[in-house]
Amino acid sequence: MFSPTVLRPRWVKWLIATLLFLMLSACVDKPSTLERIKEDGVLRVVTRNSPATYFQDRNGETGFEYELVKRFADELGVKLEIETADNLDDLFNQLGKPNGPVLAAAGLVSSEQRQQQVRFSHPYLEVTPQIIYRNGQSRPTNAADLVGKKIMVLKGSTHAEQLAALKKQNPAIEYEESDAVEVVDLLRMVDEGQIDLTLVDSNEVAMNQVYFPNVRVAFDLGNASHQSWAVAAGDDNSLLNEINGYLDKVEKNGTLQRLKDRYYGHVDVLGYVGAYTFAQHLQQRLPKYEKHFRAYAKAEKVDWRLLAAIGYQESLWQPTVTSKTGVRGLMMLTQNTAQAMGVSNRLDAKQSIMGGAKYLAKIKDELDGKIAEPDRTWFALAAYNVGTGHLEDARILAKKEGLNPNKWLDVKKMLPRLSQKQWYSKTRYGYARGGEPVHFVANIRRYYDILTWVTQPQLEGDQVVEGNLHVPGVDKTKPPQDSPQL
Repeated sequence: MFSPTVLRPRWVKWLIATLLFLMLSACVDKPSTLERIKEDGVLRVVTRNSPATYFQDRNGETGFEYELVKRFADELGVKLEIETADNLDDLFNQLGKPNGPVLAAAGLVSSEQRQQQVRFSHPYLEVTPQIIYRNGQSRPTNAADLVGKKIMVLKGSTHAEQLAALKKQNPAIEYEESDAVEVVDLLRMVDEGQIDLTLVDSNEVAMNQVYFPNVRVAFDLGNASHQSWAVAAGDDNSLLNEINGYLDKVEKNGTLQRLKDRYYGHVDVLGYVGAYTFAQHLQQRLPKYEKHFRAYAKAEKVDWRLLAAIGYQESLWQPTVTSKTGVRGLMMLTQNTAQAMGVSNRLDAKQSIMGGAKYLAKIKDELDGKIAEPDRTWFALAAYNVGTGHLEDARILAKKEGLNPNKWLDVKKMLPRLSQKQWYSKTRYGYARGGEPVHFVANIRRYYDILTWVTQPQLEGDQVVEGNLHVPGVDKTKPPQDSPQL
């Protein structure tokens, strides 16, 4: 048996050492959220699965929010992990859970109610809430006209908060919240007459209106608001400060504007009448020429849907048209271009498509090697319309203005100047209708978007069927999606 006088000094030393260790441990700060992200090498983000935020197509992950947050993860030097929430309530509940997502990038608008749950970043996109109705029905013009209407909005959305506030002023207003739908579903339900009205943000209306020809904007409900990212509530500002710095940076250097231009900059090109007409032509005209677009696009290593979009912009897929300037055929080739591309009969659809494919590939190959995709494709389209000489003039003007001559977003600002004497008098190739290639590219991008959607592989059992057209208004088995990156 040990003597107490022998044990006591050792016991005291052990107790003192333990207490010192605990005291020192308490003085060491826990790693911040940003430090943990960098240590783990992973940025966990929660979002919504929708065309305006995040989705997957045959080329992988895409969407405005995805692209913006992917660049943020790259700047941090970490891997991006995306989780999708079933609904908005689920999204906010997931945020900040142990080992869960630390950031919500989902097109969120700040509100007093939401600020009690999360903290919001600097804004990056201005949107306006809009009441949507069906063409042919009586158009609401103010809040009083909402009485007696079947209205549905997303559960947990700021739109639901707006309607709740309206109902306090006018108890006769009735509406339903649903967590079983997304914005695309709401627009489809209005388009098909399943509900009378919905309330969604302007960017989502603009992106999707072309797919739903009966959808109309009745009026704006309230003032414009701003979308922001969200992080969990608390005192740790490390991640939020990093996010704000990043968003300020991408706004200043043009990255944010380029993303807006890619996803939203060309969404209103068609309009309602154009959308309906295009849907008809998809069914009635494209099937006659699709095999030629596919064959010659493959031969020239271009996307057949892009080639088809050019054909629609040029001739509405009509093989015998002739313009007042003398260009002819489905791809509207000049006599000189046709001869150079080996086309003997411009009014023969097959030959015209072949010539257009070869010409587009030739232009693209001859562009400055510093121009990268997807800008390279937009430059090629502009040159197809206005010529490489005028395009080069616009690039030189852009450089002189301190803009990037290799970015379409910058060069398209300069092209309209080619019709103004004060500018074209200083260029090598002189006057050009410089606004035309800007509209030309915007139109083709929109046609390409729609063609990409309607020709996505359709699942039948375990088989993937390529090339079947699924046109809005004819077949709504698949929600619309953004175009993949070129």
